[in-house]
Amino acid sequence: MEAGFWQQRWRDNQIGFHQARVSPLLEQHWDALSLPPDSRVFVPLCGKTLDMPWLAARGHRILGVELSELAVRQFFDENGLSPATHASRYGTHYVAGPYELICGDAFALDTEVLADCAAVHDRAALIALPADLRRRYLATSYASLPAGCRGLLITLEYPQHEKAGPPFSVDDTEVRALFADGWTIEPIERRDILAQEPSFAAAGVTALHTAAYRLRRNTPAT
Repeated sequence: MEAGFWQQRWRDNQIGFHQARVSPLLEQHWDALSLPPDSRVFVPLCGKTLDMPWLAARGHRILGVELSELAVRQFFDENGLSPATHASRYGTHYVAGPYELICGDAFALDTEVLADCAAVHDRAALIALPADLRRRYLATSYASLPAGCRGLLITLEYPQHEKAGPPFSVDDTEVRALFADGWTIEPIERRDILAQEPSFAAAGVTALHTAAYRLRRNTPAT
């Protein structure tokens, strides 16, 4: 799945993955991470999600990464902000208020740029990627987050043969396998959402669940 795929989706306004409200699982479970208000939160493949203003309203600083410049510009426009910009080896940084969004490749981020991220919020990144890129994503972005980093991961589960992704089905077994190296994973909720997702039902999907996990980056063994 090439970068151009997502850029074209934004140009064509085919962004069904963009929720018109804050993620309910974020609202319900974020406070249990017990983060200080000024913590920096990494939001991978952020688009223009309303989850970012929700997190910012709780006093957090946001570091997002997104391939589509259109999505980044729309985020700032829709929130009434005029960002300053600068370039780095990671891409173009758009900065305003508590937000820093990098228009660039999430796989190219490293420990230097992610060093002060106390948390990660992943609602639509892992499930946006096919299986081979999910493994690469864990080996790059997630592997570059610091020890002690906490997070909330939200996934989808459905019979993958009934509908082509994205978003892709990532079940509990795969989540545990992906995060086995370096992360403590705690499943905290799984709910049936098929009735709230008519596009999945129309595509013939017979079961659809969303699941939430609490994450913590382990300290590497010495």
